[in-house]
Amino acid sequence: MLARTGLLATCETPALVLDERRMQRNIDRLRKRLAPHRVTLRPHIKTPKSIDVARRVLTNGNGPVTVSTLKEAEELFAAGVTDILYAVGIAPNKLERVQSLRAQGGDLAVILDSVDQAKAVAAVSRTAPIPALIEIDSDGHRAGVKPGDPQIEAIGRALVDGGAILRGVMTHCGGSYGAQGDAELEAFAEQERLAVVTAAQRLRSAGLPCPVVSVGSSPTAHFARNLAGVTEVRAGVFVFFDLVMAGIGVCALDDIAISVLTTVIGHEPTKNWVIVDAGWMALSRDRGTQGQAVDQGYGLVCDADGVPFPHLIVSQVNQEHGIVSVRPGSDAPMPDLPIGMLLRILPNHACATAAQFDAYRVLQADGTSLATWPRFRGW
Repeated sequence: MLARTGLLATCETPALVLDERRMQRNIDRLRKRLAPHRVTLRPHIKTPKSIDVARRVLTNGNGPVTVSTLKEAEELFAAGVTDILYAVGIAPNKLERVQSLRAQGGDLAVILDSVDQAKAVAAVSRTAPIPALIEIDSDGHRAGVKPGDPQIEAIGRALVDGGAILRGVMTHCGGSYGAQGDAELEAFAEQERLAVVTAAQRLRSAGLPCPVVSVGSSPTAHFARNLAGVTEVRAGVFVFFDLVMAGIGVCALDDIAISVLTTVIGHEPTKNWVIVDAGWMALSRDRGTQGQAVDQGYGLVCDADGVPFPHLIVSQVNQEHGIVSVRPGSDAPMPDLPIGMLLRILPNHACATAAQFDAYRVLQADGTSLATWPRFRGW
């Protein structure tokens, strides 16, 4: 391990470090978990935003994949990925861009949850049909139509009668991120499944097509016991995991595959602070563990080999400064962290932290080399 992470001494800080071995272990774990259910894994690329990561997580070279921005869709399509679901409610002003990618050969599908959106998609589909999935609200967390709402059929009719393609239904049980323990996570997974299967049955009973029944979140993907009626599972943060996922019991700390490399740049002995060069521009302001049993501040502090100091967190952040301190309630001493020492910070939210960087510094699986994998950003 020391020889491997000694490679990081060549990096300027702050830097986004990716442990390829941990990442691959996470990918293999979910594939193995889903295999008995005979569902398709449609991984979400919103977390890594990287072609190099996509090549490792996709079932095959052309997909399927889920994206959260059209920028992601365009980057992936340029790399040869064609089966793409844009899983954010479609804005009418983006439909021309959707059609452009489809005209080049990309099978890009959109999602929606209103008749107005369906009519907008249908209007553009007069020249070339666009496939759409109806978003179902499985937990009151965000967007979507309730599974028993007759609006589902009205949206489906507006698509089909208008010349668009009704590809199916999808949902995201984001409420699962607030679950605690196996029983709650399993219950959220079943709630998610039941909602989307019920919606699919409504469409079929109305004589409308529903070939795709899609569920997705990293917690429910790992804790679903029954996926009857589901055709595909979407998940994204599982590739890297983070402190929020560890806090609800989806992963362990040593499953977290990304961290922020930072350097000690100062001390405030009277306050028992150590100052590092990773502030909120590097770590993000995400405080996703604040409501959990263990509050990890702005990130859990590790040594350069990725071994956590259980009692050290980043307790405060400025734009380019992070303040490392002993966790509240702990009587552990502050260890000796001299100026110039490298530390690694495990993130609360992998998506938010990774978004701050243009590239990963990758500790490669061969254990002897450090690579750079670009990330793409924007919308």
